Amino acid sequence: MYTSRCTAIENRIKELQLYLFADRTSIHCLGWNQLRVWFSTVAYMLLNAFRILGLKNTTFAKAQCGTIRLKLMKIGALLRISVRRVLVSFAKGYTWAEEFARILQALPLRN
Repeated sequence: MYTSRCTAIENRIKELQLYLFADRTSIHCLGWNQLRVWFSTVAYMLLNAFRILGLKNTTFAKAQCGTIRLKLMKIGALLRISVRRVLVSFAKGYTWAEEFARILQALPLRN
């Protein structure tokens, strides 16, 4: 039990460093490096909340941060914003468009 929990925690730290770039502390000022690590941590927390709330019962429910980022967030789309709605037009080659629409419908969005 203890080793599986440690392995899970190590995997989350690895995700934070590899996919959200928390290990990039190349600025000479300590405060700016700390701010950069905080931003990466907040990004991980948002992605994890997105995984829990929006990706439940989808193919991305247990996906790593890098997979979620590449397949759901780093996409080319055309946004058309009107007074009443936001229209998203995906490229024809985007293979996850239907899954993306299902995820948006599953999110608990407020008006």
